[in-house]
Amino acid sequence: MANKMRDLGLEMHELCQELFPICRSITGEGFRQSLEILSKYMPGLVTTEVPTGTVSFDWEVPKEWNIRDAYIITPNGKKICEFQVHNLHVMGYSVPINKKITLDELQEHLYSLPEQPDAIPYITSYYKERWGFCLTQVDRDQLESGEYQVFIDSELKHGSLTYGEIIMPGESDKEIFLSSYLCHPSMANNELSGPVVTVFLANWLAGLKNRKYTYRIVIIPETIGSITYLSRNYKEMKEKVVGGFNITCIGDDRAYSYLPSRQGDTLSDKAALHVLKRSQPDYVAYSYLDRGSDERQYCSPGINLPICSIMRSKYGVYPEYHTSLDDLDLVTPTGLFGGFEVLRRSLECIESDEVLRSTVLCEPQLGKRGLYPTVSAKNSSAQVKSMMNFLAYADGALSSLEIAELIDVPLWELKETLETLKKEGVLETLHR
Repeated sequence: MANKMRDLGLEMHELCQELFPICRSITGEGFRQSLEILSKYMPGLVTTEVPTGTVSFDWEVPKEWNIRDAYIITPNGKKICEFQVHNLHVMGYSVPINKKITLDELQEHLYSLPEQPDAIPYITSYYKERWGFCLTQVDRDQLESGEYQVFIDSELKHGSLTYGEIIMPGESDKEIFLSSYLCHPSMANNELSGPVVTVFLANWLAGLKNRKYTYRIVIIPETIGSITYLSRNYKEMKEKVVGGFNITCIGDDRAYSYLPSRQGDTLSDKAALHVLKRSQPDYVAYSYLDRGSDERQYCSPGINLPICSIMRSKYGVYPEYHTSLDDLDLVTPTGLFGGFEVLRRSLECIESDEVLRSTVLCEPQLGKRGLYPTVSAKNSSAQVKSMMNFLAYADGALSSLEIAELIDVPLWELKETLETLKKEGVLETLHR
């Protein structure tokens, strides 16, 4: 297990390193380049381009933005706020500019964080055309009066919004929906941990011999991407999706976070809480009122998909959020592997959840079926107790996940026992 954790965690972290320098936004070549890299780890990923101006519910797909270079030259000839050094130095979606201005004029286009003087903030202006630079407060305080040259080599054009999608068929056409976003520049936990963990989950799912559910997995730009995707698919999704997760902020080593669906009691919520309570008991539970990512769209009235979120440090809460401090030191191999494991186990619980009913009136005779241990071992009495407690509630009214929660035993620890009871005819599966 230790070797697996080290190897898989390192592999995920190496993928984060490959993606980190790329300047991404809600549209553009950076998003496409990043998606192409992810597709190497996710065979079968289909890319879709949605043209600028496409109406998506109350929104329109915006112009496509690309940037080649940007910087400021100070009065003494020093080049600062260089895009080539850190892509957070430029406000996202900045229009092109090349002119000389005074310091007072420049200050109106500068963004910094006095409360975090060593951090470069992440700032965007997607839907109003403007330009700007971001820098640390330390560097801003050192600016002197005089004439500054500001240069941004960018373009806003009629192009398209890009997203990636893969559908993995299962025994049922009922779907589990996994969504992550890829639209932020160089930030590691808020951005890269989500899509990286998602593609590794997709690889794991692809290797399952018998998938009960069909899996719909998307990599999109946040907000406008989920709105656009839903506008094209929501009718089918409302009929088919029975669970799923919005995957973001899943790569640091801090406590886990849980944000429920709007309903709060979906299959996804039950699986997430069952896993977190038993594997990460120090997790932080949030309210749906604390939402801030694509669950806003997936759980919105009229859509109302059963989607919740398992995170490490929740967006908007950890101090490095939306700054240059959200880097590859914050996101670690152990953090990525831990996030992957919690989500994988949650999906395992969803896959193995079923409604079972005892076929025997009163307690079954376990001995004649070889189910009662003849030699007392350390865990034998606990195993028998768990088995009998499960059977006590197996009347076809509760699912196996609900019973496991009720008797306070991890569903994954009951899996082998339940398979044996089904094989021996003590339990039967009800299809409903």
